[in-house]
Amino acid sequence: MRFPQKQIHCPGPLDRRTFLTVGGLGMGALTSGICPNLPQLLASEESLANLDREFSVILMWANGGPSHLETFDLKPEAPAEYRGDFKPISTNVSGIEICELLPNLAKMADKFSIVRSLHHNRNEHSGGTNRFLSGYTPTAANPSDGEYPEFASVVSHQLEHTAQDIPLAVANTKFYGGGPAYLGAANSPFMFRGDPNSPKFNVGDLTVTQDALKELETRKKLLSTFDRFRREVDRKGTMTALDKFNERAVAMLTSPRTAEAFNISKEPDEVRDRYGRTSWGQGLLLARRLVESGVRIVQLQASFSLSKEAGRVSNWDDHSVNTHTFRAYRERMPVFDVAVPALIEDLHARGLDKKVLFIFCGEFGRTPQVRHQDATKRPGRDHWSKAMSIFLAGGGLKMGQVVGATNPRGEHPVERTMDSNCLLATIYRRFGIDTNQHYYDNSGRPVPILTDGEPIAELI
Repeated sequence: MRFPQKQIHCPGPLDRRTFLTVGGLGMGALTSGICPNLPQLLASEESLANLDREFSVILMWANGGPSHLETFDLKPEAPAEYRGDFKPISTNVSGIEICELLPNLAKMADKFSIVRSLHHNRNEHSGGTNRFLSGYTPTAANPSDGEYPEFASVVSHQLEHTAQDIPLAVANTKFYGGGPAYLGAANSPFMFRGDPNSPKFNVGDLTVTQDALKELETRKKLLSTFDRFRREVDRKGTMTALDKFNERAVAMLTSPRTAEAFNISKEPDEVRDRYGRTSWGQGLLLARRLVESGVRIVQLQASFSLSKEAGRVSNWDDHSVNTHTFRAYRERMPVFDVAVPALIEDLHARGLDKKVLFIFCGEFGRTPQVRHQDATKRPGRDHWSKAMSIFLAGGGLKMGQVVGATNPRGEHPVERTMDSNCLLATIYRRFGIDTNQHYYDNSGRPVPILTDGEPIAELI
């Protein structure tokens, strides 16, 4: 991967003011973000001032890759081997059509937008995930961990100074091909185990990853060796401690605010029923509680237990050897059509629609032509990164529209063709994060947050 190189000059010994500024930026700035050059440090301080302290993202991640032709970009005029089983239905916004399996969403198209013209260059699951969520093409075809940091880790690093007694990022599982990469395990989301729909679910299911726990101990030792030096340098106590991650981890896992946010049983029965007593429904209700309490990123992997007749996997990897695509969507989408509309309505009712962005997508779309590799000849679709549909609601963005279009068979964009980095650029802009900032990878190379991708103008 090549990207534009900027000349980075580290000027040598630092004066007191610069040294104190470095201290104020925290351990992450020293280890992975900033060369201690005073103009750069002051620019970083200015970028911190521009961060939106209230904006949050809920990402419902359809791991495996959802089919755009079965959800938000149907092609009823295409040949039968392309269009599939489902018909489009009209919505409450003229000109916007979505799958017939989503009648509840069709009544609120003024509250969501669809982007139909994103694409990228990786067709493997974890390679595609890292490409989509980081903006960079990994070297390995299917890296188990991201080679470049996913956007949740970048946001966590950028907002680390705001962390108190609630995690910045929470997820129900690590994404295959995702992760913090060279930003370090301290910038991983806090993971919760268990099903929010279970009566036994509670904050005790919130953990940090094993790698993060090891890093806690390493950083604790570093702090203890630095403490005496720090006191010598700044006897007045104006220098911020280098790293507070270990204290934050304990505070988050034991704080009443975190416990309250995870206590989904506090929600009235009618609210829980409105979301649906399903893993997706209660997971999205939990996500709403978390962002309302101050969590900035909630990542929910949208696994789903299919019937034996529909398929043998719980993800969205709808090859014919895995699922009967159309049966799988007949089972998934009615549940989706209860949980997602409930979340959107709830965000609006609570005045959160300007502050919280909901996103539904996966690492890519599916092949426009239906395939039948399985011996039973059941229908399936394969990986397809040349076209995909992204569903968004809220976040203070412009709703009630479709951005872009694909050709009559859903094979590739023909209007407003955009790299998937444009979605990342849109998210970073809403957070107030300058994507020109550089981190340093494990070899010491400066790596910008993004090398390309403009915010989607129609949404801003």
